[in-house]
Amino acid sequence: MPGTAAIGVASMLGAGIFFVWAPATSAAGSAVLIALPLAAVLATLNATSTIRLAMRYPVSGGAYAYGRAELGPVPGFIAGVLFVVGKTASVAAIGLIAGAALWPGGERIVGIGLVVVLAAINATGVRTTAAVSAAAAGIVIVALLAVLASGIASAGPSPVAPEWQPTGGPSGLLAATALIFFAFAGYARIATLGEEVRDPQRTLPRAAILSVVLVFVLSAVTLVVLIAVLGADRLAASETPLVELAGDAWAPVARFAVAVACIGSMTGVLAGLSRTVLAMSRDGELPGPLARVSARAGTPWIAEALVALVAIAGVLLLDPARVVGVSACAVLGYYAIAHLSALRAGPSLGLIRVIPVAGLLGCLVVALAAPLPAVMGVAAVVLLAVGLRALVRRGSSVG
Repeated sequence: MPGTAAIGVASMLGAGIFFVWAPATSAAGSAVLIALPLAAVLATLNATSTIRLAMRYPVSGGAYAYGRAELGPVPGFIAGVLFVVGKTASVAAIGLIAGAALWPGGERIVGIGLVVVLAAINATGVRTTAAVSAAAAGIVIVALLAVLASGIASAGPSPVAPEWQPTGGPSGLLAATALIFFAFAGYARIATLGEEVRDPQRTLPRAAILSVVLVFVLSAVTLVVLIAVLGADRLAASETPLVELAGDAWAPVARFAVAVACIGSMTGVLAGLSRTVLAMSRDGELPGPLARVSARAGTPWIAEALVALVAIAGVLLLDPARVVGVSACAVLGYYAIAHLSALRAGPSLGLIRVIPVAGLLGCLVVALAAPLPAVMGVAAVVLLAVGLRALVRRGSSVG
């Protein structure tokens, strides 16, 4: 698997594919089978606009850089804030989920340790990040397929076909789509690494397409097996559905897969976060020292350290069961700004106009369907950040 695609796949094969099925099924019932392709279509639209922009602007920062270039400093700043908020929450959740798999009761200690170690690995360069991500993705795919096979075998020759029992109506379906989208957000890390990959015009589109297709296939197989073996009601009530599916004999393999997947995912997320902070500091949106880059590795080591400290605070303070909605809502807002940037860029990107239009509408609708506390929390943080930015700049102009 190409290194850049490995970062995207490993980022998506983290907490998402092991965690989202229970809350999504709780929201939509068996209609979660519709929510999955909806999330995949939205992810494809987002990836198409984002990667086209990354080809035009092969710099660190992702939609922050694109929004700033095409829409202006404030929309770009909002995109950066949304990405940092959403993905910092993700790091905290991923660390806690990995900790629960490796050391029940010591989740926060494990989570903090993982943040420190993986931030140090990222500081050595994108090649090391890609190597760790590729190894994690390969291990997770093999372990996941083994767990699914054991679940099918334990169900016997004729698993019970569940009845079609959708719940929650359209709002439940959209809420499930928002939650499942959490499992498809890894390609954002591909775009944020645009400055550090060779031949971005060719590498980035291939990596994004390969990542989305592979993760969709694995997710579809996983969801179908879970519903066929456990049933929608049992799946919705499960805290660890894949461990439950695996049974006693294969449960250690399932827990190991969760831990490795989280390690690979956290590696990619931390890399994307530090590069976004780097881009924002270069533009004067964040303190200048965060733009310092290691002469040896070419990585933003101060930004890496800051991101790690904030993520550690998240591990200590946040609840993993709630931050998935926050992450999905914030990241969907981030992609909405990417689609607006693509629309502003016009035909020069080589995009059919319907792609960014459909992506923008889809992001806004699905983001607003996330749990209300998540929507309100993300909106409050963005408003606060924009207000502080205005105050700082007003104070600088007066001084």
